[in-house]
Amino acid sequence: MRRREPERRRRRERGRPRLPLRRSLLGRLLIVSVLVASCAVAATAWLAVQTTSGAIRQEQGQDLSSDAKIYNTLLGYAATHPRWEDVEDTARELARTSQRRIVLTTEDRRPLFDSAGASSVAPLPAQASAVVDPLSVDTVLVPDAMTAGSDRIDPRAVGPFLLPANERTELRGITEKQVACLNSVGVAADVVDGPSGRPRIEFVRGDTDRDLEFKCVAQNSGATLTEKKALDELNALADACLKRQGHKGATLNLDLSWDRGYGQITAAGKQPAAKQSAEKYPSEKYPAEKYPTEKKAAAAVERGDDRAIASCVGSARREQLTDHVAAPALLFIDGTGAVSVPGFDLSPANTARIVGVTALVLALTVGVSVIAGARLVRPLHALTGAAQRMRDGLDSAPVPVGPDNEIGRLAAAFNDMAVHRARLEEQRKVMVSDVAHELRTPLSNIRGWLEAAQDGLADPDPAFVSSLLEEAVQLQHIIDDLQDLGAADVGALRLHPEPVYADELLGQVAAAYQGPAETAGVTLTVATPQPGPPGPTLYADPVRLRQAVSNLVSNAVRHTPSGGRVTLRSYRTGPGHGDEVALEVSDTGAGIPADDIPHVFDRFWRAEKSRNRSTGGSGLGLAIVLKLAEAQAGTASVVSTEGKGSVFTLRLPAAPAEAPAEAPADATAAEAAAGPDGPDPINMTL
Repeated sequence: MRRREPERRRRRERGRPRLPLRRSLLGRLLIVSVLVASCAVAATAWLAVQTTSGAIRQEQGQDLSSDAKIYNTLLGYAATHPRWEDVEDTARELARTSQRRIVLTTEDRRPLFDSAGASSVAPLPAQASAVVDPLSVDTVLVPDAMTAGSDRIDPRAVGPFLLPANERTELRGITEKQVACLNSVGVAADVVDGPSGRPRIEFVRGDTDRDLEFKCVAQNSGATLTEKKALDELNALADACLKRQGHKGATLNLDLSWDRGYGQITAAGKQPAAKQSAEKYPSEKYPAEKYPTEKKAAAAVERGDDRAIASCVGSARREQLTDHVAAPALLFIDGTGAVSVPGFDLSPANTARIVGVTALVLALTVGVSVIAGARLVRPLHALTGAAQRMRDGLDSAPVPVGPDNEIGRLAAAFNDMAVHRARLEEQRKVMVSDVAHELRTPLSNIRGWLEAAQDGLADPDPAFVSSLLEEAVQLQHIIDDLQDLGAADVGALRLHPEPVYADELLGQVAAAYQGPAETAGVTLTVATPQPGPPGPTLYADPVRLRQAVSNLVSNAVRHTPSGGRVTLRSYRTGPGHGDEVALEVSDTGAGIPADDIPHVFDRFWRAEKSRNRSTGGSGLGLAIVLKLAEAQAGTASVVSTEGKGSVFTLRLPAAPAEAPAEAPADATAAEAAAGPDGPDPINMTL
């Protein structure tokens, strides 16, 4: 069954499944947008995190370094001064160089110094930045290397060990002679003053000749009177601490190391602990493999004594230095309401890094967008070029069809449109030529007869007038057919549908064409059902329906040779045989070739192409049949076998069961429909 081309395309599009989102143009645009946005966001986030983290780490490092410097400077001041009265100059210089607010208070928060001035009323934070106490150094702000061992006492706090000028001069002279001796034998060394003023030798290179070193420093300078006095005081404090804990005393050296002894403390001169332990457990008499318990017990005693001595020496030092160092003070840095912490500025390296990464992200984004846009726009350019060539009247090659997406389907639809347009253009040219030919022949006849009458060559008798009238009627048939097709094309065909008995309508048409059929030697019959219920009833415009059936009958009679048969019949189709009514016109003519069947309903199409065709007709009859059927919600189809005949079928909606059918038209109505000279002229124009 043949459909109009637009309708076939619409049904094909409706039958085509929707594209999945990942393959559609929208999906591809979304994917590209998400990828570009994700890359841009990720790169921007990475850049922001890296730059901000680096700047924060740099700022934190600067702040920590600045805080450590402030803390260490004030710690040194407290270690070398018994009071805080003169700290203002030192603290103000620190505040100026660090651009930070520095506040010092006592432990009960009585102000000692505020770099913001006395007019500042900003409250201090609840927690101090640090506690400045030379007897308990904060190892976070000051490295362990700057503290004296594990007692956390600032090495600059020397107290009574501070040497007077005369002792310093005497010790420096001895040390310089030793350094000169070392230099003379090729050992690089220098003199460095310690916190107490005692000079010491510092070797420039780590690798030295021990024999040469011992030779030059054999003359060891012992403790001065000041150091002996301070050391005796410290030793007494440590012994008192050990006695309170039930431990034996120890003899402290100038470098604060000690010799262990059991019952013998500094002034008593008793044996060192190591010697007494060796005598108590001699290795010759009591080897370790034979007396392991005794050896372990002695080692445990020594370890316990070491811990106790270290603890007591630390507490003794703090007790001895208390009157020589400043009291602990609370340090506040960058308190609210004062000098604020300056914000960090991007360095040229960070600025260049940001600009570089931003340019890279921009370049990648533009590159991806250009590539994706080019891939999407390329087929559109091809479509645009093809459309412009079509507009200029040039033949355009088919547009390449890509993947099955929106653009691919658009290209396929464009190619179909181009092919259909070319076919319509060809049909238009043929139609114009055919219309001109069909109109030229009767007009030429009319003109020739009139010129002959004008020249006196023909008499205007009844035969003359009848010939002119026949030619005029032929012209009127063609014009009416074209008018009907034009009205059907624009939907302006006037219809008056009503219930119609199919068998009665077929009988009327058969009666109208009985004469031409007999003249052609063709048997025209209506296949009526057996007596019983009335035949099928359809809902259509009876005038237009008779016109369509008449065109089919006229066409069948004309193409059926003498002795052939044309049969009309009706029947119900569809579920329950009540949805549609089929009107069928079959013949035993030559049939239609299979290649021509798709074109039989085209306008001005004829199986016989020659102008001098024997079957006549303008090629509009079947096109009108299709239009009239479609205008009444029906269809027209053909089944043909070459050499055996054809079957044309009209299918139209059946009339509702409750709608009464119009009474069959009588013979007078049939004759009126057929016209005075046989069938309606418009139905004869095929």
